[in-house]
Amino acid sequence: MSPDFVIGFGRQAIELCLMMALPMLAVGLGVGVLVSVIQAATQIQEMTLTFIPKIVCMFLALLVALPWLMERMITFTRDVFINIPNYVR
Repeated sequence: MSPDFVIGFGRQAIELCLMMALPMLAVGLGVGVLVSVIQAATQIQEMTLTFIPKIVCMFLALLVALPWLMERMITFTRDVFINIPNYVR
């Protein structure tokens, strides 16, 4: 295996991890900002108030994105297993 191949393979793995985390992180960010704006407008400064909506919305985002996430993971894993003979050379 050449260094370029290893770098490319690692890059693909990192990109896949980032793409899989993006839906949940984006939803968590959006809900966090929205709850913070509501807290600032109503002057309610309760720290636990932001925690529950973010967890619930991130879980719902995971449920919605799960088919897409599984398809991406299965495709990547299948490509890795199919190309094992090429990796050994």
